[in-house]
Formats: sequence, structure tokens, C-alpha cells
Amino acid sequence: MNIAKNMEAIFVAAIVVASATSFATAAVPALHAAAPVAAVAAKADTSKMQVVTVSAKRLTAAEKAAL
Repeated sequence: MNIAKNMEAIFVAAIVVASATSFATAAVPALHAAAPVAAVAAKADTSKMQVVTVSAKRLTAAEKAAL
């Protein structure tokens, strides 16, 4: 019975720590979190994006069986 009480205390302590960290990270201003993403998006040049086109004929059943 003592083990069950200790596990309950550990569970409650874990919930308290998780709640405290969620409140601490929720207080981060949005400007600081979004600044690196905006900087990366500004540097990306989508007009020169490389495109790879793969074209090949389909194998027949006989060619598949030979492999």
C-alpha cells in the first residue's frame, strides 16, 4: 500500500512540473519565436527552384519476371 501512495505522489509531482513548464513556455513572446522563420522565408527564392523530371517506360510482365 505504501508503494501506491508513493507512485501517486510521483504522479502529482510530474503533473505539477509539466504544468509549470507549459506555463513558462507559453509566456514566450510571439515576435521572438517567429523571427527566425520570417528571416528564412525572406531568403528563399522560389523563382529558381530546381525541378527533377523522371521519365521511363514501364516494364512488361516478362521483364519483371526476368529481374
